Amino acid sequence: MVMNKVKEYLRKPGSLIMLILILLAVTITVASMIYLVIYILVNGIPYITPDLFAWKYNTENVSMTPAIINTIIMVFLTLLLAVPIGIAAAIYLVEYSKRNSKLVKVIRLTTETLAGIPSIVFGLFGFIVFVLLLKWGNSLLAGVLTLTMMVLPTIVRTTEESLLAVPDMFREGSYGLGAGKLRTIFVIVLPAAIPGILSGVILAIGRIVGESAALIFTAGTVAEVPKSLFSSTRTLAVHMYSLLNEGLYTNQAYATAVILLVIVLIINGLSGLAAKKVGKE
Repeated sequence: MVMNKVKEYLRKPGSLIMLILILLAVTITVASMIYLVIYILVNGIPYITPDLFAWKYNTENVSMTPAIINTIIMVFLTLLLAVPIGIAAAIYLVEYSKRNSKLVKVIRLTTETLAGIPSIVFGLFGFIVFVLLLKWGNSLLAGVLTLTMMVLPTIVRTTEESLLAVPDMFREGSYGLGAGKLRTIFVIVLPAAIPGILSGVILAIGRIVGESAALIFTAGTVAEVPKSLFSSTRTLAVHMYSLLNEGLYTNQAYATAVILLVIVLIINGLSGLAAKKVGKE
């Protein structure tokens, strides 16, 4: 079997070249990822100490506990706003609008364009609108709204593709049994599309957890658990950036990177398990 494949590729030099290029690209990608993970672990694990998990931050312990709590709060509030809006927008595009209408094409083009805009642009927009114009200052609310704008395009596009992947026969069968459009969407279509929707949510969580540029301008860099929505705060990614920027806590910054990596892996793993469980049901 293997020899037949080799002979087939040897007879077609173009296919052989493409195979080599693909294998080379995969090797480089996997090797780069492994190198980065090992580099972070080697430089960070030795400096993970109990002081880094103290409840309050100060210049002696440079604790990351407030940043971890802030990251969880930021993820929860951002998803609380972005997921319902994104799913509702996708439902409109797929189920209620004409699929080939000019309005839908404009919305899709705009969504794809927003998904490719650098995060620093969103940060500057949030700084001008939320911090300066609305006079909220550097605050948790400004950061949440900025992140919501950033992840909405991803959630809308992945949800839309998931809804489009649901066969039309599901909808027709539901209509044939006398169900209305709204009931069909929430009872038949959405449950079938949930695995794809959760994939979009996982991507959104990854972007929220790893974001720093936009939050520096909007949420600020105060290393405290916020007392209200208008309190300045910092997430784990911003905390790591601040430590590196000061130049005095490089080792602690590597330790923070290890914790950030672990948190991302845990969140992605739990989300993946949830998606598989929902898909089986």
